Amino acid sequence: MRVLLVRHATAVDRATPGLADDARSLTPRGRRRFARAAAGLARLLPKPGRVLTSPLLRAAQTAEVLARAFGGPKPQPLEALARGERRGIEAALRVAPPGFLIVLVGHEPHLSGLLADALGGGGESVPFKKGGAALLELPDGRFEGGRLLAFLPPRVARAIV
Repeated sequence: MRVLLVRHATAVDRATPGLADDARSLTPRGRRRFARAAAGLARLLPKPGRVLTSPLLRAAQTAEVLARAFGGPKPQPLEALARGERRGIEAALRVAPPGFLIVLVGHEPHLSGLLADALGGGGESVPFKKGGAALLELPDGRFEGGRLLAFLPPRVARAIV
């Protein structure tokens, strides 16, 4: 199974007074820049079978931009992505259509932890820039014994367009 891990794009600062973390939206610049990165990803990869996203606003908005670039499918919220719960994420992957690309849109440090787990990193992690992506081959949809196929910082994905 191929899984594309995507960190949400640049959002409103977490120190914004009166704004709860789960209500932080993408900035206009973050949305524009990620739209270009998403277009680059869509040129490189097949249309995903599923797009699963953390329900936090900034991730859901990132997933919408990405799904639009690919021409679908509609993003589906997965609470486990908000908290980086590996078991919940793996359970969602097990019911995914076989042979399809599955996109997971989430947050740091959860995504770098999943990537490290998949590659047998033993606690080492590779930090994702906002809007960055990693393409993995995962046997049986489990984050262990995986293979990294591509690691794309947003600047590289934007350059593909």
